[in-house]
Parts: sequence; C-alpha cells; structure tokens
Amino acid sequence: MGLCAPPRRCRGLGGGLAVSRPVGLAAYVAVTAAYWAFMLTDGALRMLVLLHFHTLGFSPVQLAYLFVLYEIAGVVTNLSAGWIAARFGLTSTLYAGLGLQILALLALAQLDPSWTVAVSVAFVMCVQGASGVAKDLAKMSSKSAVKLLAPKEKGGLFRWVALLTGSKNAVKGFGFLLGAVLLGTVGFVPSVLAMAAVLAVILAVIVWRMPSGLPAGRKEAKFREVFSKSRNVNMLSAARVFLFGARDVWFVVGIPIYFYAVLSDGSEAGNRAAFFTIGSFMALWIILYGAVQAAAPKLLNAAARPEAEIVAAARGWAAALTLVPGALALLIWLAGAPAPWLTLTIVAGLLLFGALFAVNSALHSYLILAFTRDERVTMDVGFYYMANATGRLVGTVLSGATYQIGGLPLCLATAALMLALAALFAGRLAPDPVAAQ
Repeated sequence: MGLCAPPRRCRGLGGGLAVSRPVGLAAYVAVTAAYWAFMLTDGALRMLVLLHFHTLGFSPVQLAYLFVLYEIAGVVTNLSAGWIAARFGLTSTLYAGLGLQILALLALAQLDPSWTVAVSVAFVMCVQGASGVAKDLAKMSSKSAVKLLAPKEKGGLFRWVALLTGSKNAVKGFGFLLGAVLLGTVGFVPSVLAMAAVLAVILAVIVWRMPSGLPAGRKEAKFREVFSKSRNVNMLSAARVFLFGARDVWFVVGIPIYFYAVLSDGSEAGNRAAFFTIGSFMALWIILYGAVQAAAPKLLNAAARPEAEIVAAARGWAAALTLVPGALALLIWLAGAPAPWLTLTIVAGLLLFGALFAVNSALHSYLILAFTRDERVTMDVGFYYMANATGRLVGTVLSGATYQIGGLPLCLATAALMLALAALFAGRLAPDPVAAQ
C-alpha cells in the first residue's frame, strides 16, 4: 500500500486506518534514520570482534564460531519477527531491536582478557546472538515499512526499497571502517561503550518523537501464517539462501584473514596499518555495494519495464555473478603464493563482485515486496529474511572451514557453486507474480 495523498486515507496492516501522506512519510524517515544508526554500530561491531579476536590468536574456525549464533539468531528471529510485528505493530519490533543492541554492546564491554579461549568464544557467541536478534528485528521493521508506505506508481516501490537498502549498506560500510579505526586508536572496550551510548540517545529520541503512520498490530494474527503458500516467495527465499551464503563464505573470515596475513608483519604498528587497510577495503566494498543497490532501478530501467522482465532478470544477473568468484579462485590457485599484483587483482575482482551482487540483492529486495500482499507483508518479509539469515549462517560456517582447509581459493570456489544454485532457483520464479499468489 502506498502513501496516501491527503485528504484520502487508506488501510494499513491489520485493517487499521493509516494516516495521510506527510505523516506516513515522516514515519518512514524516522524508521530509516533509526535503521541507519543501528547498521553503523552493527558494521563497526563486526569488524571490532573479528580483528580483536584474530590478534588474540583465534583460528579461522574459532572466528567463524563467534558469528554462528548471530546468524542462528537471525534465522529464528526473522521467522518469528514477522508474526510479532503483525500482532504488536512495527514500532514495537523497532524499539526492541535498538534496545537489545544497546544491551549487547554493554555486555561485550564486560569481556575479560583473563578468560580462557573456550569461555571467551562462548560469551561472545551469546552476545553476538543477542545482536543478531536485534539486527533482524530492526531490519524487518524497516523493510516492511517500505511496502506499506512507499508509492507504487512508476516503479516507486523499487526506488524506495533500493534507496533504503543501498543507503543502509553504505552506512554499514562506514561502520566497518569506524570499527577498524576505533580498534586501532581507542581500543576494544571504549569503542563498544561509545557505540552503546550513541545508540541509547538515538533510541530515546525515536521513542520520544516517533511520528504516527505505522500500523498497529492485529491480535488475531496466527504464527502459522508465517509460512508462505506463494511459490514465488518460496523460490525467491531459496535463491536468497545461496546468494548470501556465496557472499559470506569469503567475506566473513576468508578475505579479512587473507589480507591480514599479506599486509601485517606482526608488530603493533603493522597490525594498526593492516587493521586500517582491511577496514578501508571492507568499508569500500560495502559502500560500493550500497551505492549500486540504490542505483539499481535506474541501471535496470525498472520504471519502463514490465514486471515480468524484472522477474526474468533475476536469473541472468545471478548467472553473471557466478563467473567472478570462479575466475578469482582459479587465478589464486594458479598463482600459488601471494604477490602485490595478485592482491590488486583480488581487490578489483571483489569490487566487481560487489557491484554485480548489489544488483542481484536489489532485485531480490524489490521482488519480495512485489510478491507479497499488504496484509501479510511482515510475515513474508520475515520468512524471506529468515532465508537470508540461513544463507549467512551457512556462509559463515563455511568461511572458516573452507579457509582453514583450502585457503581463499576454496572459499571463492564454494561461492561460485552457491551462486549457480541461486541462479537455478531464481530461474523458477513465475513471470507473472500476481498469478503466482
């Protein structure tokens, strides 16, 4: 349902009356601002945890374990968050996500260096699990708000969801850089405390000044409604599993640790320089990804194309993306050893991967909202992002395992295989999404 021009009023989620366009727009802006703030801390926290524990001597598999519960929590949270939002309203899930992230940051500051590796891993896994719940509550709230508030005329839905998703990823990219810089300057504990304080202020402002315009819940919502009967939603969710698994299989552990091995000499100064370089690359990759996502509707000329063509494009873009990690894996394997030319080639190849991946992700993010209906948007979005979290979970586990077994070439070869499966499922999407409902 789009934003309604005054004085017309329209029905929102659960049959309640949504308010007129200016108020609805204000609610969308508030939700987006809160989501930006959240994702800045989310990106910074991931880089802080990864690099901090790598310097403490954690193996690639142990580093992957730190993020496993984060992704498991995403699977469970997304499956239930859609029902929670349908029953209690989108503002409730947004506030809960921000509040839980603050608690997770405060808990992480209590980490004691004297703890054993096993205790440290268990503690950080639990804290990251809470952070994963927080992220997916906030994400589901913001993405569902787009479906309910965005205008649909002339490709408006695609533009709005691409703008939200692209800007979110650009902000998260800055978070990667922020985390690396904070770790190299003020240290781990002051960094997480500072982020908790900033997020607490933002939550207080949002609660105090949240505009009306988002729908309240409907008490009759049943949990079984989470599972979609739409073939398109299910096929798209399957494609999403393999798309994001293919990204995280090299992104989470493989590339940061490979670059650290290539760039750092083991000294404190060398570590700082490596942290900054790795953080800069990760930030640049995410920012590029976000910028291309935001531009995807123009790149695809979505406003002038029928929906059937956009649905068909999802398979072709996934197939094109498959070639990049496959070629990089072969090149690194043939090279045999790190070299400056190889590092530059890997960087260029992964930036190309980021651009193609962004178009794929933007297509998926638009299609899930196009395929769903207003009355079950939180349910379908929650189910879809449950699939997204499943892919990230699989990719995270495989990232540590494949890097430890076969290094970066195996990480990238695994990514190519997963992308081929993503293209297969995307090819099964119906050309007429209305008929597939």
